[in-house]
Amino acid sequence: MPPEPPVHPASAFTHDGATLIWEARGRGSTTFVLVHGIGMGRTVFTGLADLLVEHGRVIALDLPGFGDSPEPARTPTIERLADIVAAFVRAERIQDPILIGHSMGTQVIAEVAARHQDLHSRLVMIGPTVQIGQRRALVQLRKLAKDLADESPKVLITGAREYLRAGPNLRRKMRAMLVHRPEIIYPRISADTLVLRGEADTVSPRDWCEFVAAAIPRARLREVPGSGHETMIKNPEPAARLILEWLAEL
Repeated sequence: MPPEPPVHPASAFTHDGATLIWEARGRGSTTFVLVHGIGMGRTVFTGLADLLVEHGRVIALDLPGFGDSPEPARTPTIERLADIVAAFVRAERIQDPILIGHSMGTQVIAEVAARHQDLHSRLVMIGPTVQIGQRRALVQLRKLAKDLADESPKVLITGAREYLRAGPNLRRKMRAMLVHRPEIIYPRISADTLVLRGEADTVSPRDWCEFVAAAIPRARLREVPGSGHETMIKNPEPAARLILEWLAEL
């Protein structure tokens, strides 16, 4: 049997007064950097990471104030989160990273690509947020509740645990997500981009994802049949397959 890919203990990285926690697995010239959504943490990517680690190094992040990362003195904007992620990529000397973001994480990696083009990133945007005209907290919470109505216990338990860990400032973090305008930066993204959504995703509806894919010059849209917004948690195999097929086509 081949040796198990190495697992590195979680480490901290601090930039501009905020700290993220990161954990790396595997080896190889290809590096996947996984960026979670609002209220989540790196553990939501466990299933997807298990599949991607066979194809390179996988690094999962806890953004500042999420997961195991300490709460920063002030709630970061999406732009500041992107700068922190970019600083981490540079500090670790990661060449041509494949940035995989889910939900709010898609906003973060979009800003990384637009603001830090020298990193030569490739992007996978799973369930991009937030649709124009729907940027109110109650609207988003209703959409998420509808999406989760038929989800598996695994998804519900994972999500509930991570939201509790997100701490008392979740409202301010959601506001930072909702005031961000990703459509302004999409045309500035030169990176190859895969927009990926679950077929039944009510948080990231198809017309919005079509808009996102059309706005980014080098983007493609793919759907995961029978999945909702948390597609990479419930059943990561189809998402991993589509990501790897897309990379093979580049």
